Amino acid sequence: MIKVALTGNIGSGKSVVTRIFKTLDIPVFIADIEARLLYYREDVKKILKQKLGNRIFDPDGEVNTNVLADVIFNDTKALKTVNGIIHPFVYKKYQKWLDRHRETPYTIHESAILFENNLTSRFDRIIVVVAPEAIRLKRVMKRDNITEEQVRARMVNQWPDEKKVKKADFVIINDGDHFIIPQILEIDKTLKAIK
Repeated sequence: MIKVALTGNIGSGKSVVTRIFKTLDIPVFIADIEARLLYYREDVKKILKQKLGNRIFDPDGEVNTNVLADVIFNDTKALKTVNGIIHPFVYKKYQKWLDRHRETPYTIHESAILFENNLTSRFDRIIVVVAPEAIRLKRVMKRDNITEEQVRARMVNQWPDEKKVKKADFVIINDGDHFIIPQILEIDKTLKAIK
């Protein structure tokens, strides 16, 4: 089984691409969803409270993900701290998930910050989804109901598309002009042909 990482900057369309791979019966592990689920675990909340204090918690003691996002996207040290807490847990979940999908030709692990966290060595192939910055800005502002300034604060922590593309095995262009399904079908065909 080939381990494929799928990445791309915020608003590039990773979720759309992963949904299409799922329709092809390809198992997809979405790291961001798994990370968000960890915020409900008491052991994780305890570590977060020790490292970041009470500022990221709501009155009920739950992680306020909007506040957490503001903190980590405006404080590089806090971002590294949270990634250092969350990513080992996510990787353990991924390893268990992989064990359940050993019989498939390939699996996809979606991660927005694959390159930034130096995780590429864990995968056999890398797919990068790209879109122009102006399109990505509009998508994220609409999707998350946030300001351009807030989106740009998140973009600052990600490598530019050009740098990611140089390290990719496959690139999917999601700019509204290129059809993404034929691009995905071609990648699927190529990956299934690898022995």
